Amino acid sequence: DFMRFLFRWQHCAPGSQLHGEAGLREILTQLAGYETPASAWESALLKARVANYKWEWLDNLCLRGEVAWGRLTPPDMKPNLRPVVEGESFRRITPTSIAPISFVRRDDVVWMLGMARPGKASGSLGIRLSLSGVAQAIYECLEHRGACFFADFTNRTGHVAAEVEQALWELVAAGLVTADGFDPLRALLDPRRRRAEGKDRARRPRYSVGRWALLESTADDLETDMTSPIHPHEQWAKQLARRYGVVFRDVLKRESLPVTWRELLIQYRKMEWRGEMRGGRFVDGFTGEQFALPEAVETLRAVRRDPQAGSQNIRLSAADPLNLVGIILPGDRISSHTSQPIVFRDGVQVSDSLPVMSLA
Repeated sequence: DFMRFLFRWQHCAPGSQLHGEAGLREILTQLAGYETPASAWESALLKARVANYKWEWLDNLCLRGEVAWGRLTPPDMKPNLRPVVEGESFRRITPTSIAPISFVRRDDVVWMLGMARPGKASGSLGIRLSLSGVAQAIYECLEHRGACFFADFTNRTGHVAAEVEQALWELVAAGLVTADGFDPLRALLDPRRRRAEGKDRARRPRYSVGRWALLESTADDLETDMTSPIHPHEQWAKQLARRYGVVFRDVLKRESLPVTWRELLIQYRKMEWRGEMRGGRFVDGFTGEQFALPEAVETLRAVRRDPQAGSQNIRLSAADPLNLVGIILPGDRISSHTSQPIVFRDGVQVSDSLPVMSLA
C-alpha cells in the first residue's frame, strides 16, 4: 500500500503525471536535494513524471534563475579527517555520466550546500588537489574572473576544446561547478553532439549558450543564512516530507545529505506540535516514530481503498528515488547504477532478472 501511495504521490503512477513547465517546476521542487546520476535525470526521472516532457522547459527554469543544478555532496577523497597537507597524493576524479547531481531551488542553494558540505575548507582543498592540471586551470579562471562562457576557457587558458570538456566534466563530478542552464551539461553527456554529429547539429550548437560558474557559498552567504528564522534541519525535514509524504528512518536510506534521523526527529516533533505534521503508525513493519503530512494521510487512505490502484505495470529506473527494493520492499538492494529498469505491479517488484548489489 505504501509503495502504491508513493507512485501516486511522486506522479509515477499512470494518470498521475504532471504537465508542462509548471508541472516540471513542481517535480523539481519535490525532488530537490536528491542526488542521482546526471545521465538519469531527463531520460528516466523527469520523463516518468512529466507527460510529453520537453528539454526546453528545464532550460527555461534554469536560465530564469528558478532552479540550479550541481553535485551537493563532494566525493570522498580521503578515508579520514586528518588535515590536508600540500604535496599529498590523491586519487584522481574520474569524469563520468554517472556522477551524481541534484536540482535545487535557487533560494535554497546556500543552506543546502551548508548542510551537504560540513568542514568545507579542508575538504575543498583535498578535492582541488585531486584535479588534473587543466581542471585546476579552469577552476582558477572561474575563481578570478567569475562566470565564463565555454569560449572564454579556451581563450584564457590556452587549452583546446576537448581538454576543456574533460576538465569541466571533472569539475562537475567534484561538485565544484554548475552552469546557468542545463544544456551545457547535456552537451557534455552527448558524445555525438560533442563531435557535431547527428540530425540536430545545426539546431543545437556543440557548445550551448550559457555560462559556467563555481558552485559554492561565500562567507557572506553563510552569515546571511544563519540569520534565517528557519533552521536548515527544519528546512530539510520539510523537503523530505514533501518528497515522501510519510517519513520514517528506513525510507530515507537513499538520501545523501549527512543529516541524521535523530536531528530530523527533533524537527518533526516540533512540526507535529505546530500541527504541520501528524505522528502515528502509518506503515506496518517498521520500528520507530513515523510522521506524515495531513494530505498524505488522506491520499494513503484513498489508495488503500482503491482496488485498481497499482494494477498496471510501472517501469522505473534503478536511479529513481522510488527504487526502494531491499529498503522498504523485500529482496536484495538494487544499485542505482544498474541500467535495467525495475518493473512494479500492485506495489511489488515483478522483474526478477536484475543484477543486484551485495550488502556485505
